[in-house]
Amino acid sequence: MTSTLQASSTSTAPATVPWGRVRPGRRLADRLLKGACIAVTALGVFVLGWILAMLVVRGVSALSPRIVTAATPGPGSEGGGLANAMAGSLILTLLGILVATPIGVMAGTYLAEYGKRSRLAEVVRFINDILLSAPSILIGLFVYTVMVMPMGQYSGWAGAVALAIIATPVIVRTTEDMLRLVPNGLREAGAALGAPPSKVITTITWRAARSGMMTGILLATARIAGETAPLLFTALNNQFWFSGDLMGGVANLPVTIYQFALSPYANWQELAWAGALIITTAILLLSVVARFVIKKDIAR
Repeated sequence: MTSTLQASSTSTAPATVPWGRVRPGRRLADRLLKGACIAVTALGVFVLGWILAMLVVRGVSALSPRIVTAATPGPGSEGGGLANAMAGSLILTLLGILVATPIGVMAGTYLAEYGKRSRLAEVVRFINDILLSAPSILIGLFVYTVMVMPMGQYSGWAGAVALAIIATPVIVRTTEDMLRLVPNGLREAGAALGAPPSKVITTITWRAARSGMMTGILLATARIAGETAPLLFTALNNQFWFSGDLMGGVANLPVTIYQFALSPYANWQELAWAGALIITTAILLLSVVARFVIKKDIAR
């Protein structure tokens, strides 16, 4: 009887494969996957490096002092610069961030401190995720429909609103994530001292997460600094200096680059390369500053 049970258990037991036979196959699969990852990464780095190298070579050759002193030239004319477009972009970006920052910070604070897992908070997060992934041209069309068409003209106000809509979800997500990283012990200590929740948020949690929140604002600024599609439908462009009136077209660097790059004039094309280099450098500097702020906050 015992021998029969042993025979049946032996016959039903799965056959074991020697480790020596399995290991070479796994090593081969690991090496193939590693080689594929390295190849794809190298391809991406090569393409990105190629683009940046071309941008630097063509952009540096087109740089001159007049870029930051003269306004954009007319069709077929020589000389000129991008000063008015740079000033207009700076104004539109600052207006967009000034609108988006309080909305994004307060919404992120509600999600992290008050709403948490409530039904309203889940709806807000869902809408915020949609806005994060929405194409910027759709936002431009939306603002064109609700602002430009009723007013009957393009305006810097519409451009600032479009940029603010793009920047807000970035600030909301970053603010919520940074506030969630603040230890609950700090909140409990403030509550134990008799401070109301609003006082705990403004004096404790915001201060503890201010570096991360500032990083989100910088990343949002970098996100909207080079946007072209929404400005094509809202602020459009012109060849004049900003006069203080945001009604009508406002000169801006992204749309100027787009128009000059498609033009048949060699002078405009050179200015487009110079503008592309300037705006890329500005976005790179903002990203580096944001990473520096994050690293400094972690070091604390």
